Amino acid sequence: MADISTEGWAGLNATRDDDVLAKNLTPPDILVHMNKCFGTPSGRKVLAHLRQMTIEQPAWYPGAEASHGFAREGQDSIVRYIEQCIQRAKEYK
Repeated sequence: MADISTEGWAGLNATRDDDVLAKNLTPPDILVHMNKCFGTPSGRKVLAHLRQMTIEQPAWYPGAEASHGFAREGQDSIVRYIEQCIQRAKEYK
């Protein structure tokens, strides 16, 4: 994202950073390797477990510090990034 202190509201970018990485900056060979790794029965089980431990859990709950939610969203973004890489690999073929 752009620096809001120098560009104001116009400098905000609505694109998620992990979307940009998966679509534009990730080398195609990494996409293929992620798809191979997580495309196996064991890999699918690991990814399902990661998803259950992160994305499918609340990122924050009442009474918790806000920083807990920020950290959890960071964990979620890793799982989303892996899933996006797998999808991109399938589109890349």
